[in-house]
Amino acid sequence: MRIAEISSPDLRPTQSQDPRSDLLCKLEALTTEIERHSPESPLPESLPANLRQGLTQLTSLAPFQNSIKLQIWKLSYRLWNACIDLSNFIRSSSSKITEEHAKLRQVSADLLFLAVDVSGVPSPYFKCASFFYKTGIIWHDLSNYDLASNCFEKATDLTSKIEITNVSDREERRLLLDLNIARSKTAWEVPDKNLAINLLNRSKKVLFGVAENYMALANQYMNFGKLALTKNEVSCVNEALKLMSEALELCEKGLRNVKKSEETLALKELRLKTLRFMAASHLQRDEFESVLKCVKVLRDGEKGEDHPSSSVLAMKAWLGLGRYGEAEKELKGMVVNKGIPEGVWISAMESYLQAVGTSGAETAMGVFLGLLGRCHISAGAANRVVQRVVGDCVNGEGARVRAKVVAEFVSNDKVVALFAGDPAAKERSVMHALLWNCAADHFRSKDYEVSADMFEKSLLYVPHDIENRSNRAKGFRVLCLCYLGLSQLDRAQEYIDEAAKLEPNIACAFLKFKIYLQNNDHNGAITQVQAMPTCIDFTPEFLSLSAHEAIACRALPVAIDSLSRLLTFFSLGKPMPTTEVIVFRTLITILVQEPRNETEVLKYMKRAHARFSDLGPDRFFGTGEVGIRERNWFALNLWNIGLRSGQEKNYQVCGELFRMCAEYYGVTIDGQMEGSNSMVCKSLILAVSAMLAGEKLGKNPLLDNEVKQAIELLERAGKILMSASTKTHPDDENATIEPHFYFIYTLSAFDLYTRLNDTESKQLLLIKNYANSRYCNPNHLLQIGLNASEGPRPNTEVATFCLNTCISSLLSSSASSPEYHTVALILRKLITMVGIHKGNADDDGVYGMYKKAYRIMVGLKAGEYPVEEGKWLAMTAWNRAALPVRLGQVVEAKKWMDMGLELAGRVAGMDTYKSCMEDFVSGVEKKVEAQGNLIIGS
Repeated sequence: MRIAEISSPDLRPTQSQDPRSDLLCKLEALTTEIERHSPESPLPESLPANLRQGLTQLTSLAPFQNSIKLQIWKLSYRLWNACIDLSNFIRSSSSKITEEHAKLRQVSADLLFLAVDVSGVPSPYFKCASFFYKTGIIWHDLSNYDLASNCFEKATDLTSKIEITNVSDREERRLLLDLNIARSKTAWEVPDKNLAINLLNRSKKVLFGVAENYMALANQYMNFGKLALTKNEVSCVNEALKLMSEALELCEKGLRNVKKSEETLALKELRLKTLRFMAASHLQRDEFESVLKCVKVLRDGEKGEDHPSSSVLAMKAWLGLGRYGEAEKELKGMVVNKGIPEGVWISAMESYLQAVGTSGAETAMGVFLGLLGRCHISAGAANRVVQRVVGDCVNGEGARVRAKVVAEFVSNDKVVALFAGDPAAKERSVMHALLWNCAADHFRSKDYEVSADMFEKSLLYVPHDIENRSNRAKGFRVLCLCYLGLSQLDRAQEYIDEAAKLEPNIACAFLKFKIYLQNNDHNGAITQVQAMPTCIDFTPEFLSLSAHEAIACRALPVAIDSLSRLLTFFSLGKPMPTTEVIVFRTLITILVQEPRNETEVLKYMKRAHARFSDLGPDRFFGTGEVGIRERNWFALNLWNIGLRSGQEKNYQVCGELFRMCAEYYGVTIDGQMEGSNSMVCKSLILAVSAMLAGEKLGKNPLLDNEVKQAIELLERAGKILMSASTKTHPDDENATIEPHFYFIYTLSAFDLYTRLNDTESKQLLLIKNYANSRYCNPNHLLQIGLNASEGPRPNTEVATFCLNTCISSLLSSSASSPEYHTVALILRKLITMVGIHKGNADDDGVYGMYKKAYRIMVGLKAGEYPVEEGKWLAMTAWNRAALPVRLGQVVEAKKWMDMGLELAGRVAGMDTYKSCMEDFVSGVEKKVEAQGNLIIGS
């Protein structure tokens, strides 16, 4: 609205040299430029500065004649009207007034102030004060409170020059009130709250009994009260309550002074509004009884038309007093009040639920459904209610109860209808996320029943379109997991089948695999494992997961199949979930748990051997201590399984296991053997020993290539044994080779050498080396000797050497009483062996053995030498005289009969035999003597 121009003399340039006229002409030119300026383009920055400069120069030329003052007034009004045109355009374009515009207003007000005491203009002081007031309002809006305060103070000074009682114009009276209120608002922002309230209190003197004035001042008290309430501090709440009380008092005073009905209605409405804010202040201070008193007054004044906030305030007050029944009545009463905005009753329900907890969830949902039947409710409101009821899905009190209430609520057809169509797509996604997250929390806490119910309800908020196929499939998959957790396998199968129809992928295949496992259908599970690599999104990690699941279900055949298939992907160079050595180790660990799996273990051990041969030990096993531990784990398992196979007489597998064991122990990690040479040697020896044992058990002789292979293995072991025999330090790595391994090596090598031609000397050298070693044992030598003397390919020379060496070792031992039983057996074997292989050709050698036996028996106590063996020696020595007797070889016969008698004399229990022998010898001697005499006589 433009300010009317006032009449004044024409301002045309004159020839006068008066500087005042020149400055006025300059200011007029600048004003004209502003009037002609297009509001669509920004003001040049120079214009406000030039105007301010001209005003400063003009101020220095004061005082002025009245005619000059009138010219200044006209210029001021022209500039002010130009500013009004600019501001009108700015408001129409929804832009903000700039600081340059405020500067123009400031120049206009200062220009008018320069000639405020003009004659011929009505109410010049109020008009000038009005300019400063309006300019101050603009500075206040621009948050420049210092300039705004200066403008208001100048306006106050101008109005103070006139007595209030002399102010009769309605607009001038209102200016006095507005000026105080404006100053108060600026002081509040500085902040100087005491001054602000003081200025409001001063304003009570300029109300003039006008209803609008009462309302304006009461509104400002209430606005300050609302600002104080937002601080949420005890002192601020108390201050807010005082300000609200002032506003209420003004309303009541206005109602007493105002008579017009339309003005009375406005004041009553403001009074009720003030009461509502006072109730809010009391609520913030937890003064619940005061809140209820305010609500009672409000309801009396509202005459049956309950304001939306009244029910909310009353409900919160009842909640604060712990009277939940009354609070529930207030909440239910909101259903019948159609004027309650959606945000209000949603906030009320949230407060009710927060106070009452789980027990109030059903009531809140009932209220919501009641509101659905009476007014339009948005989907966003339903989301807020559900979010409040769900709260902390798992850890909150009564989580299961709240979840069931929510599930029943969201499945209501009316609620589902709120989310139908594209406009509610965003809210529908929010509801789906709320239900999904709640279900996921219950799933993580293993409450699968509630989780399944919530997941099913979340599917109600997933459209049946192509874009949401993936979301629906995801929902079906998690439902499958829930029913797997509940062991309801049929339901789980139904859901995973539906998911596979919508989105066939590896997740579906894996869940089907889990169902087969829980049904103990191992064949079905293995078939599903075989199908997994055909899925588009397959990764080897799912085979690893399948193996873990199978192990957990003790479905070992399934785990073995999964791991064996996983091994095939390592050679492809794809990213793998774990290392190859771990897969092999896990697979072998599973196989070892079941009996009669030695062949399978051997198969995968060979496969692992092939892999680390290709990759290199460091890449396969790892480096450092980790690699050594991995290698030793494989080797030790081969060793233990090999021993078990040998005990079970499965010698063929046993031999291969020990041969592979030697290969593993022979692997170097970081160039170090770490004491494995001894284990390599032992493994090789046991491998050959198993081959020979298998031959004897199966009675199938080894083939020539097998014999050569066995000899090669023993030669490798022999090199290690030779190296060990030259090292005597107790801490040496090969000092752990036990003596019986030397014996097994020697015995096996001797057996194998007998199968080759021209190896007698080699066999003898082998036995002599063993006999001369520090690991030689007489019992082992005895066994070698017995083996050499028997079998299809005996070696008498070796047998004789072993048996003689054994006797020498036994007799020369440090034991106080040698094992004469063993000595007797060896002597019998030697005598028998010579008799078999040489007959009577080596009679002296046999006689020497009998003589040796006699010498051993001399000095022994009765029974110390085995009686039966002594009898055998005596009887066989005596019997050897039979043939010479028949042949008339008296001297030879006498030699053996004497030996028999000597031996019989050393054996207990042969006295009768000895008497007979002596009689026979006497008879022979007489007969020989008679024959001698007969020959002499003739």
